[in-house]
Amino acid sequence: MKIHDIAVYLGGNDYPGRGILLGRSPDGARAMIAYFIMGRSVNSRNRVFTETEDGIRTEAHDPSKMEDPSLIIYHPVRVFGGKTIVTNGDQTDTIRDAFQAGECYRHALMTRTFEPDGPNYTPRISGVVLPDGSYKLSILKSLGGDPSCCCRYFYEYDAPKAGLGHIIHTYEGDGSPLPSFEGEPRTVELAVGSAKELADLVWNSLNDDNKVSLFVRTIDLADGSTDTVIVNKHGEENEE
Repeated sequence: MKIHDIAVYLGGNDYPGRGILLGRSPDGARAMIAYFIMGRSVNSRNRVFTETEDGIRTEAHDPSKMEDPSLIIYHPVRVFGGKTIVTNGDQTDTIRDAFQAGECYRHALMTRTFEPDGPNYTPRISGVVLPDGSYKLSILKSLGGDPSCCCRYFYEYDAPKAGLGHIIHTYEGDGSPLPSFEGEPRTVELAVGSAKELADLVWNSLNDDNKVSLFVRTIDLADGSTDTVIVNKHGEENEE
């Protein structure tokens, strides 16, 4: 098993797109979550993360520059029943609704496919962190760029190791069309223990021209308390 250094891994990719990182703090006491978005177009870069009652949502930094809200405005993070849902699109709501109906995240994602943004057919990536710190990741993607077939991959980590995490993102790198993420989620070292430290590490590792916003949260596995950091390129860092 190859364990990647986050700074080296992200720093070596100008355009991983949108990404989810889930894992466990070095002392094993906290679940760690990060979600970032990047953009190449004015429409994609014109976004910020704002907090909601149950998570965050994307909003236009300058509403006058918003060209098309579809695939741009959504709730990346929602919390329901102690489960934290993190995705790169409106499938956050699909998973939340499935939980409300007593169903599982796999059932929810079987109703969804990749994004309808040909020729890229951007994958839908999703993660769920349970109250005990175990977590799940998934990716829904086209078959080698062929939109006639949706490939669904699910990865479940029932006993996360202290100081390790897994990252999945939409693209292998820049290109035209953009190449979809390949293979299993990458294993990364989590050598930092606080939300602020992880936010600094991830944000500073992302390509400065393309990064847009970052959400980081740690969850204390003993009492459920959280520490959250949001970083927006179009604004100041916010902490709670």
